[in-house]
Amino acid sequence: MLEGDCTKHRAQRHTKARDTVSEAEVEALVRGICFKTGPPRTIGVELEWLVHEPGLPHLPVPVARLEAAYAALRALPLHSSVTVEPGGQLELSSLPAASLTECISAMQADLAVVHDALRPHRLTLSGVGADPWRPPSRILREPRYDALESCLDRGGPAGRRMMCSTASVQICLDAGYEEPGPLGYARRWRLAHLLGPVLVAAFANSPLQDGRPTGWRSTRQAVWAGIEPGRSGAPPLDGEPREAWTRHALDAPVMCVTREPGEGPWSVPEGMSFRAWARSGAPRRPTREDLVYHLTTLFPPVRPRGHLELRMVDAQPGEDGWIVPLAVTSALFDDPEAAETAYRAVKPLAERYGPQGSPAAPHNPLWLDAARHGPADPELREAAVVCFATALDALPRLGAPAAVRDAVATYAAQYVARGRCPADDLLDGLRDGRRPHDTPGKDSRR
Repeated sequence: MLEGDCTKHRAQRHTKARDTVSEAEVEALVRGICFKTGPPRTIGVELEWLVHEPGLPHLPVPVARLEAAYAALRALPLHSSVTVEPGGQLELSSLPAASLTECISAMQADLAVVHDALRPHRLTLSGVGADPWRPPSRILREPRYDALESCLDRGGPAGRRMMCSTASVQICLDAGYEEPGPLGYARRWRLAHLLGPVLVAAFANSPLQDGRPTGWRSTRQAVWAGIEPGRSGAPPLDGEPREAWTRHALDAPVMCVTREPGEGPWSVPEGMSFRAWARSGAPRRPTREDLVYHLTTLFPPVRPRGHLELRMVDAQPGEDGWIVPLAVTSALFDDPEAAETAYRAVKPLAERYGPQGSPAAPHNPLWLDAARHGPADPELREAAVVCFATALDALPRLGAPAAVRDAVATYAAQYVARGRCPADDLLDGLRDGRRPHDTPGKDSRR
């Protein structure tokens, strides 16, 4: 090692030592960053897509072709950031937008560019929550994903499917006001966990695995429920959100202890919470950087990252299918009148969520029923009907254009009013002998 490299290495070590954190400091940091309160003004969306050859969703894509395509995408002047999931799924993450209309317009423009850029590589995008055909196969070989795979493998096969075979529409909303009320952060936190299963059911779009029905309308949600609760579960719903999340995050298992490049693979401790790590200081003292990284390795259906990240919606069919869950959710959270109506509609679902001490989302009966039955569940269907009607009423107040309102109304008529979801279309297609795939630009809805 050159002398300059030695000096840099020692400086990094010194910085890490200086930035170590105690248990009390960790608790204060989590409380301070999990809910950034204020007027709800911005919205964002993260879209994950399965990638395959047009018309051949059952065939694996050569890694070299994926790498070449993704290198081309990263060179494009997009508004969104482009990332790649471990199994090669493509993710576009929007910037925070000042309105629903702005968010949709920016993402539509980026997707048009992405489609054009993928075409020369003979690749296309599919909006489906879990790969209906291909087994999980990891293409990214990085220390983070090596450690994640090793950690999740201890709990069974669900972890690899989650990493490599699932895709979603993730909706990002401001945490809300500090004060109580329909737009207060405590109410929005509770609404997210009770509305979440309604969204799971209404937008379920992953009923197949290995080309066969799984018995779940949202196999993707079932996969997440198959991951150990300390990593995929929410904190208890009752109680003050900041305190509940802070306690949950500190008591959650540490996925890995990172190492500097060249120091070997990251260690994957078993059963060590971040709180225990902060108390023991072994195998080394945790740093603020370790804490920030630890929070990114927790995958509850609603994740507080300053804002609220709603992670429960399957990827949707059609080039613009993602607009409907984004618009509905935005309306139900950011319009005060709609937020109050939606909360009244989903509040009775709390009885199925379970009392204190019951399994939290997504492992409790309410969330599991939503994933298994979709809107065939009468109570979830009833709540969905009210919530879609409420969203349609609120969207003009949010300035949503006619095309967005029409898309929501069409979805409500084709699916919600009939107790159906996109998963039912895939199952119908399988019975009719059609291969379940969805090429953007060709709407797969019946």
